[in-house]
Amino acid sequence: MFTKQKTNMELEIEEQKKIIPYILMRYINPETGEIKIDLPQNIRKIVLVASGSSYHCARFAVDLLEKFSGIETRAIYSSEFLLKSVIPHDENTLYIFITQSGETTDTLKSLEKVKSAANLATLCITNNEKSTIWNMCDYKVACFAGEEHGIAATKSFTAQMLCLILISLKLVENVHGQESTKTYKESLIHLPVIIEKALARRPDIKSVAKILAREKNIIITADGISYSLAKEVALKTKETSYKNISAAILGEFMHGHVAVLNNKSTLIYIAVDTISERSIENLNKIKTNYNPKLIIIGPAGTSIKPDINIYIECENEIQQMFANVLIGQQIALETALKLRRNVDHPKGLQKVVK
Repeated sequence: MFTKQKTNMELEIEEQKKIIPYILMRYINPETGEIKIDLPQNIRKIVLVASGSSYHCARFAVDLLEKFSGIETRAIYSSEFLLKSVIPHDENTLYIFITQSGETTDTLKSLEKVKSAANLATLCITNNEKSTIWNMCDYKVACFAGEEHGIAATKSFTAQMLCLILISLKLVENVHGQESTKTYKESLIHLPVIIEKALARRPDIKSVAKILAREKNIIITADGISYSLAKEVALKTKETSYKNISAAILGEFMHGHVAVLNNKSTLIYIAVDTISERSIENLNKIKTNYNPKLIIIGPAGTSIKPDINIYIECENEIQQMFANVLIGQQIALETALKLRRNVDHPKGLQKVVK
């Protein structure tokens, strides 16, 4: 019997259930529970610099780092960073540069700009331990995703996410000790199970893809930490399906942008926690006034009636974020396959490194 060969993108999505536990094994001491990541002391500010999917990881980390460590944090696109006449150079600032290849041009030039401007600590998160950025930075974190053949970043994205989570927890441990992060570290051990559950939702995801494949107007919205994921899912779907999809913070979307829903539309909302009363009000208002197809990824609650809800119950927001990432990646994959796109070699795209 003929078996259809899987694409690189699909194989790399599935590979995440092996990569995640490997990263945890490399960075968490099984006997003591210590996170084995070297960081500078007395950090007062963090600036993350990255491009593409790596920037979405950086944007995700801003909310995470500030919530866990209380350290002021910001994320900047590498290309925008290069245009700045003044860059953050306060004492005890840590710059984190994120690049899958370790050779992304704008990110490397941003690192050079920091090194020439001030004597500040630099850290890289990369998938290439022989790369230029690895050799240039003071502190280094390998994300161990292995070579990624697909144009759309999938396994490297979640590997970077996990490394940023571990860095966030390490900053907390440096101040409050290892016991302060015990519950979160225990929940990380269960991530492969969460990934398996997300992969098992393929039938529901194909139903979403069927809708998106024939839709011309798609908006992905979110609030808080989920906004970075909304941007990432939009990017993944654009790269592989060539769909013109926009991502927006839901509250901001209501300020004029909502008018696009006068055209036949599908609205996706991504949640990692209980949806706020304000967001419930906005989603119900959208449904009443414009009646788009409404898809919710994550907990929908009982106050909203979406057309489709894909939800995997999780212990905390970190697990939920990974569940939602896997669902979003599969939505992009299945939508592209429905449109008969070549997901591994999208027209006009290549991995940008130099």
